[in-house]
Amino acid sequence: MAQLVKLQDYISRYQVDLKRYPTQFVRLKRQQWERTIVKWEQGSFDSTWLEKEDEVEEFEKKSFFSKLFNRTNKEEKLEEDTWEATELQEEDVVLEETTTLHFEPNIVYNPQTKEELKRMYLNQLFHFQLKWASSTLREKSYVDPKLMRDKLLRTLTLQLPDNYFLFYYPILKLKKAPVELDILLILPTEIICLVVLEAKDLDAFIGSSDRFWIRKSGKEEKKILSPMVGLNRMESILLQIFKKEEIDLPIKKVILSRNGYIDYPGTSFNTQFVDCRKFPEWFLSLKSSPSPMKHMQFKAAQSILDLVQTTSYSRAGWEVDSEEINE
Repeated sequence: MAQLVKLQDYISRYQVDLKRYPTQFVRLKRQQWERTIVKWEQGSFDSTWLEKEDEVEEFEKKSFFSKLFNRTNKEEKLEEDTWEATELQEEDVVLEETTTLHFEPNIVYNPQTKEELKRMYLNQLFHFQLKWASSTLREKSYVDPKLMRDKLLRTLTLQLPDNYFLFYYPILKLKKAPVELDILLILPTEIICLVVLEAKDLDAFIGSSDRFWIRKSGKEEKKILSPMVGLNRMESILLQIFKKEEIDLPIKKVILSRNGYIDYPGTSFNTQFVDCRKFPEWFLSLKSSPSPMKHMQFKAAQSILDLVQTTSYSRAGWEVDSEEINE
């Protein structure tokens, strides 16, 4: 499951500590999956084990104030139950970990097979990823509901390996101006800049070296901006960042259409065209990465995170304002 490091301009857990969160996410995913299997095999799922979102939020608040004020023994027990939080040293980091690593799947029915159980688990882990990619202990961003149903985001997040870092349409602040990029996949050994062309099923995209391409939908034809414009801009921005930070990581460019056709006469340097005919083979190859996470991969991701624009609000301030309104 690829790690959703940055989603648009939302606040992200990975901005807090990129070195810690990726390995802890992998550990959390594995440990909770093992617990889920045991529960399923024992047939011990019941309504008391279900976790609703408001209950998770209530747990977070209790754990936060427990760490902050150390008020009651019951709250101290909640701290102890939060796995591996005691390994961390700095108080702020402990607060962060105890309130964000708590994840248990909502078992709404009893799956009949392990594969069915796995699908249920990963789908709920996807929603947990969205939470990580849009909040920290102290800040939150408003999540557009359509992202919950974004099929491409689900596919990239759920089916790619744990050692991939996904930046989904991140917004960078360059020379005080916001610049929206397309999709970035930071692998252990390379970076993929990805531009997606998807409209109606079986549409054909006729490419050229000009600034505009042609999209054919049945008998209709329409001019569209060449995806090469955004792709080359992403590459240029990354090259400037990497040169400044002394990052040595190859950049590959991909134009993707999962439900259409791409016709590009001739060749384009370092650019791969993946349409519905090539997608299954390309995606299978993309999923095959035995290499573990590497230092240069972290360095590249951090250099981008250092430039991202973030739109969020203070969780504490929002809660205070809500209380004042209610009064």
